Amino acid sequence: MSNVQAPNDLRDEQAAPLIENSATVVFQTARGIAVKLLSRYENSDAYIDKLLDGELRRTELEAADRALVTELVNGTVRWQSRIDWILMGFYHGEFAKCLPLVKNALRIALYQMMFLSKIPAPAAINESVEIVKRIKGDRHAGIVNGVLRNILRNVQSIRYPDRKENEVLYLSIHTAHPAWMVRRYVDRFGSEEAEALLSANNHRPMLTLRVNGLRTSIEAVTEQLTTSEIKFEVSPVHSNSIQITSLRDIRSLSLFAEGLVSVQDASASLAVHLANPKPGMKVIDLCAAPGGKAIMAAELMQNKGSVVALEKYESKLPFISDNAKRLGTSIVSPEQGDAREYRSRELADIVLVDAPCSGLGTLSKKPDIKWRRQIDDIRKMVATQRAILSNAATLVKVGGCIVYSTCTIEPEENVDAVQWFLEANSNFVLEPAETLLSADVCKDGYLQTFPHKHHCDGAFAARLVRKS
Repeated sequence: MSNVQAPNDLRDEQAAPLIENSATVVFQTARGIAVKLLSRYENSDAYIDKLLDGELRRTELEAADRALVTELVNGTVRWQSRIDWILMGFYHGEFAKCLPLVKNALRIALYQMMFLSKIPAPAAINESVEIVKRIKGDRHAGIVNGVLRNILRNVQSIRYPDRKENEVLYLSIHTAHPAWMVRRYVDRFGSEEAEALLSANNHRPMLTLRVNGLRTSIEAVTEQLTTSEIKFEVSPVHSNSIQITSLRDIRSLSLFAEGLVSVQDASASLAVHLANPKPGMKVIDLCAAPGGKAIMAAELMQNKGSVVALEKYESKLPFISDNAKRLGTSIVSPEQGDAREYRSRELADIVLVDAPCSGLGTLSKKPDIKWRRQIDDIRKMVATQRAILSNAATLVKVGGCIVYSTCTIEPEENVDAVQWFLEANSNFVLEPAETLLSADVCKDGYLQTFPHKHHCDGAFAARLVRKS
């Protein structure tokens, strides 16, 4: 692969400000907004979904442009290490040190060239060149143009690490995951299954809607979606969930506005079924926001009984209230409190512990998590998870249960946490998940789903029953 020489000032992050007043118009286009968001993400600890949501709320882009911004931002982050590997091979100098604006203009162009077949490569290149030209001038734009057109001419000769020499490095670059994560999965699952998992993490996520049984049925919802010509399929693991493949904005769907459906991954719905809430029960959800599991419990209880939806941050309580109101449940009571310390006057039939976790089962939806997380983060989560579990044990009545769940596939946060709890609380026993759920989503007595096997988030749940 040949290289294009970069001027010294292009590799100096302090050489010029990212955004100049004269370039405001550039950042009103879909690709300009994508470059701006990626640059902001790179220079902060914010998560990309929050930045993206905030920006799209402020803009007046057409639906197609909003979809393009979302695709460019999420796709570029999803494939970042593979994109950067290619760019480093063609960029003369230290690519990692070049200006964020230039770096991300190169990234979004290459993402389009490599992964979006409907966008002609010359158009993708020209757009990124124009963005850089308007803000940094002809010299920098020339570098961007030269690098990208060099890649276009030599795309068939791009070389990746040799798999036989270093399988972890190969999979890390080719599937765009950090090496520590790849090594973990190869050791745990073997090479073939690890690659299938890593590949599934890179799939564009589908939007999963859970049908509100208080107001409608799966048959009525699928009929309306068919009439609206929205592409969908029923979840293979949860018969009351629908996976949407062609909807750009959930708020535009009348089914959502009318409270007939809610956004909830099938794995989360399965965890609530494992709790098995019944009419008249008292349920405490210790980590409730935005309220999906608490509200589903209320629906399964036919809106009879009580559900306390606890949330640590008071600012999130309105989300729970609004969702409960939209979905027609009146027994959900949002409360502010710390799940590690919460006390209740009355013991509960069910305590839901949707524990804070690494989120490594949700990488298709939140691709930036894989770049933000480190192995130590998993270990740090354990103390909080155990503290919440310990408090949950004081809140459930004899014969009642705790359902401990996460949206991760890491053993330290899942099986190890449950085993620790059972050793510390001899009056609780694990009730096999297979007694309430299909064996297809269960393993060793637990609910355990994986993206490459179940076409939903990677998740875990355990039903812990108090015997005395």
